[in-house]
Amino acid sequence: MGILKAALRGSVIASAVAAAPLTAGAQEFINVLTGGTSGVYYPMGVGLSDIYGNGIEGARTQVQSTKASVENLNLLQQGRGEIAFSLGDSVALAWEGDADAGFPEKLDQLRGIAGIYSNYIQLVALEESGAATLSDLAGMGVSVGAPASGTELNARAILEAAGMSYDDLGKVEYLPFAESVELMKNRQLDATLQSAGLGVASIRDLSSSVPITVVEIPADIAESLGAPYQAATIPAGTYDGQEADVATVSIPNFLVTHAGVSDETAYQMTKLLFENLETLASSHQAATQISIDAALDGMPIPLHPGAERYYREEGLLQE
Repeated sequence: MGILKAALRGSVIASAVAAAPLTAGAQEFINVLTGGTSGVYYPMGVGLSDIYGNGIEGARTQVQSTKASVENLNLLQQGRGEIAFSLGDSVALAWEGDADAGFPEKLDQLRGIAGIYSNYIQLVALEESGAATLSDLAGMGVSVGAPASGTELNARAILEAAGMSYDDLGKVEYLPFAESVELMKNRQLDATLQSAGLGVASIRDLSSSVPITVVEIPADIAESLGAPYQAATIPAGTYDGQEADVATVSIPNFLVTHAGVSDETAYQMTKLLFENLETLASSHQAATQISIDAALDGMPIPLHPGAERYYREEGLLQE
């Protein structure tokens, strides 16, 4: 383990030990906070809900479709969910309390479960629009995701790093993935930016309906933004008509809980996640990227003590 990673994990442990979560009742209710139904969070959340319902004795589970990262984290802070999917930059901004990102106050009840797969910033335009680069989007109609969602935060960051803003676009729509795609099919929008796992259903649907261009986001954008953004590639053939690899930017996703969830429940949620990765992958291929070896990499908030217990048992953390 590198010195930096060791230091990060040590910080996570120290902070988590200071947290004192509430004791669980006899029966656990686990509400899984996800995203829109056409994204990756939702089908993976359904898979996770099934795993927890079958694996945690007495647990009742539910899957809630939300506006994703920002809403999920605010709901966790209010105790209105037990586990949630979120983008890494949203988690970090929530812990800081960044009002511009949708967190007027520090969300101090958040606790980490695991780093999972990476989201890829997937900027897709109608082929007929002629857009192939970020600068080509000037004057065009673009959907940047639901208002104040993790995707929308990503869109703002990407454009700013490219020396652009929403003012440079012809029209800005704040829509979930599926609605963005429908407008593009009807030629009412030129492009959509979607932050999701590769092979997201909404873009697969779009590419099977109309000719598209996957717009390049060059590596220097990732370098400009810095962590947690990383240079990445959307492999050729990910979507119909995509004949070549396309450079883009990726950002890690995390599963997050809150301090009021019992240690035992958090332990079971973490343990069952990693013991059922093959089952989870049947809900969405993005789950094939999840690895326990990377579960603590870049964790921006304290671990839940229940999750910490599991990682100690697995040798990822030292006593």
